[in-house]
Amino acid sequence: MDLKERLKKALLDARAICVKAEEEKRDFTAEEREQVQKLLAEARGLKEKIEAAEGDAKLLQAVLDLGAGIEMTQGKGDGGPAGRPGRGKSIGEQFVSSPEFQAWMKQVAPGGNLPSSARGLISPPVEFKGLFGRKEVITGEADTSAGAFVQTDYTGIYEPIGRYPLVLRDLITVRTTTSDLVHFVRQTCQVTQAAVVHEANVTTPSGATGEESGEKPEGTTRWEPVTEPVKTVAVWIPSTKRALNDVAQLRSLIDSELNDDVNEELESQMLTGNGVGENFTGVLNTAGILIQAWDTDLLTTIRRARTALRVTGRARATALVCHPNDAETLDLLQDTNGQYYFGGPIDGGAQRVWRVPVVESDLMTEGTGIMGDWRKAVLWDRERATIQISDSHEDFFIRNMVAILCELRAAFALTRPSSFIEVPFESGS
Repeated sequence: MDLKERLKKALLDARAICVKAEEEKRDFTAEEREQVQKLLAEARGLKEKIEAAEGDAKLLQAVLDLGAGIEMTQGKGDGGPAGRPGRGKSIGEQFVSSPEFQAWMKQVAPGGNLPSSARGLISPPVEFKGLFGRKEVITGEADTSAGAFVQTDYTGIYEPIGRYPLVLRDLITVRTTTSDLVHFVRQTCQVTQAAVVHEANVTTPSGATGEESGEKPEGTTRWEPVTEPVKTVAVWIPSTKRALNDVAQLRSLIDSELNDDVNEELESQMLTGNGVGENFTGVLNTAGILIQAWDTDLLTTIRRARTALRVTGRARATALVCHPNDAETLDLLQDTNGQYYFGGPIDGGAQRVWRVPVVESDLMTEGTGIMGDWRKAVLWDRERATIQISDSHEDFFIRNMVAILCELRAAFALTRPSSFIEVPFESGS
């Protein structure tokens, strides 16, 4: 069985084990895992041998092409080939006329003809003398040898480090504004005076027993004005004009990086901003949100929070936002029989706890979750992220440099803070 057939068999055997485990909806057994690892290791080794053999075959053919029409017998005088007095042999001539190569050719190509079906050919290394008498070996690595014919394959692939997935815009209410201040009115006391009223039976009540005035109760409500300023999130990076002009892709990469960075900072501010200075007041630091204390265990605590949000906050939870590590803690919870509460690794449905969707945000404070009606969190876009380029920074004009600036302007607030409740994910937090 040749190398390619052995490689194919190893991969098919490994695939069969994977398919079996997948069809049975289970993990690998220890024996299956070890067997798959051995098959993959074998496949990698076979692939390296195949690539090496194919590379040698190509190299051999290139040498044969270079030596086509050259007489293989030694010349006289200075060791040059016949008909070329006074000149030394080229690398190709030395290679094809060497004893090592000639002996190898007799084995693989009887009669001097190399069969077109030949596979896996590996020629012996051949040494030759350089200009200074030093022995050299034809290799596929050095640029002065066969490596000079190898060209780098520039794929054009650009792989960034990666950024955290942003989730809040899909949960909250997003509006627009054309002002630098956003104003809204929040109710602080609602009407609760409604009552059943008897029909009047006197025109002028005197207070006598049995009299009904028919007077309706007066309701009471209070409101407060709330004003949130529009704030700026920005970042810039220096660049030379030449770099932007010479590398067309660079401009789009920089724009994308800056845009992603300001939007990531915006989401972080909406969740955890402390309201100091130019910082947003994030959900966790907004006055008036409900606080759930730890109760018995994590699942009990989350259920208590859902009830408090419904009864005290008079709100319906649309999501529980938490850090991925906390979401993992939820996924790994098991009952006394070792069974996962949430379906385990084979459950492909959306993650929920007590019928509330769980949303992971890497920018959330670990150890704490926020459950709430996220429609009551409002972002007012004053200016979506924009990119500007200018040389009007310090001495950038005379240095042919530019500043690439990305910024956005927005305001953020919870229109009803009691629609959110802070949930601890561990005792004592």
